Amino acid sequence: MRPFAVPMLLLAGAAASATEPPPRPTCDAPEHRQFDFWLGRFEVRMPDDRLAGHNRIEATLGGCALTEHWTGARGSEGRSLNFYDRNDSRWHQVWIDDAGEPLYLSGGLVDGSMVLAGETPASDGGTLRQRITWTPLEDGRVRQHWQASKDGGETWQTLFDGYYARED
Repeated sequence: MRPFAVPMLLLAGAAASATEPPPRPTCDAPEHRQFDFWLGRFEVRMPDDRLAGHNRIEATLGGCALTEHWTGARGSEGRSLNFYDRNDSRWHQVWIDDAGEPLYLSGGLVDGSMVLAGETPASDGGTLRQRITWTPLEDGRVRQHWQASKDGGETWQTLFDGYYARED
C-alpha cells in the first residue's frame, strides 16, 4: 500500500494561508530606559572621599538589561543583571559577589531615583530587608545608598553610601 500523498497544490495553499508569527517584543519602551542614568564607567567614592571601588555598567541583550561589573578597592568583585520586566511592570536586580552572597531586588523609579528592595535571611535567623536607591545627581554623579532593616522597615541602617563619578 502506498503512503498517503498530499497534492503539492494543497501544500502550497496551506503555506500561503499560514499566519506569520507575531513580532518579537523589543525593549524600546521608555520603561526600559529608566535606569540608563547608571550606564558608564565609574570611580566610586565614599562620602569621606575614600575610594570604594570601580564599577562598569553596560547595556546588553539589545538594551533589555544592564550588567554591572563591580571591583572593590580591596579586590572584591561582584556582578549584577538588571532588567525591566514588562509582565509585572517592575525592575529587578540579581546580584552575586565573589563570596557567594546573592541579592534579589525588585522595585522601580520613585521621584527620579531607582529604588529596589528585597529580603535576605539574617544571621540571627530573622529576615533582613534590603533597599538600594540610585539617584542621578545634578553634577553627573550617581549616588548609591544601600540600607538594611531588621524590623520590617521601621528603622534603617546604612550599609553602603557611594558616589559614582564617571571615568568615561
